[in-house]
Amino acid sequence: MRTGVRTDPRPLLKPLAGILVCVVLAGILRNYPRYLPPDFTSDFLLGREASFQGGYRWAFYAHLVAGPVTLLLGLALMSVAVRRRAPAWHRALGRVQVAVVLLLLVPSGLVMSAFAATGVAAGLGFATLAVATAACAALGWRAAVEGRFAAHDAWMTRLYLLLCSAVVLRLTAGVAHLASLDADWLYPVSAWASWLGPLAAHEAWRVIRAPRAVQPRC
Repeated sequence: MRTGVRTDPRPLLKPLAGILVCVVLAGILRNYPRYLPPDFTSDFLLGREASFQGGYRWAFYAHLVAGPVTLLLGLALMSVAVRRRAPAWHRALGRVQVAVVLLLLVPSGLVMSAFAATGVAAGLGFATLAVATAACAALGWRAAVEGRFAAHDAWMTRLYLLLCSAVVLRLTAGVAHLASLDADWLYPVSAWASWLGPLAAHEAWRVIRAPRAVQPRC
């Protein structure tokens, strides 16, 4: 009987996480017809008639396009099979991903954070998320250009976890609805927990899985 074998759950968790992302994304996209033209009785646009103009309007639609694109591109970029069998495609999709994140997703997210429905706490959460997302994309891109591929992989994994905050928010809203939970604090907390929680769990797992240096015997 073998003992001391450390099993790695990631080969199973990755496809399950991918399926979950696709299912939640399909639910998000199902609401898009209510945004063109804007339906102010829909959940997200409810009560936003006054702010839905000028910069916010353009930011909203940019975010609407960029969000699903980055989630789907991220699934392909996180695939080890794509990376090994089609490295040229991986590099090309990576360039598109970084461009969409830095030129569309992050700027639109910053604009929208200023109009967060529940006030400053939620707005700061989303604004900090946008800054962290830009930082991970830029650092991951720089690491790839410099040939530091382990660092590139680490930064891009963090980037995708941050992008998946939209999925976590959707799941949180669904659970709250099923539990008939409508507390004022829920959305501001979710604005921070949707990305800090997964990111903290990932970093903790990296520390646990990191090889420990062998101490010399005295």
